[in-house]
Amino acid sequence: QVQLVESGGGLVQPGGSLRLSCLVSGSMFRIYAMSWYRQAPGKQRELVATITSAGSTVYADSVKGRFTISRDNAKNTVYVQMNSLKPEDTAVYYCNRNPPFGLWGQGTQVTVSS
Repeated sequence: QVQLVESGGGLVQPGGSLRLSCLVSGSMFRIYAMSWYRQAPGKQRELVATITSAGSTVYADSVKGRFTISRDNAKNTVYVQMNSLKPEDTAVYYCNRNPPFGLWGQGTQVTVSS
């Protein structure tokens, strides 16, 4: 069974940066398209960024130019570098396959506040 372990969240001031990591168990990681999703309080989970097995990337309009998704297949890890953070980026961030597995990790909280 696949496990997803997100890390790297925290409290950051507007304009600051964070780098999130997600370790994915199993031997099939390199063939998955992987995504970062986020869920803000009272809102539905939304897709933030995707990286295909070939390394192509797609971003939500709200994060385009500020977030960069990447992957290291040797480490079974997907990352997202988040720059120029805004208060509206505050959410719990999750990684998952795209389309998602039936299970989710615990997520990592990102809070952007002065």
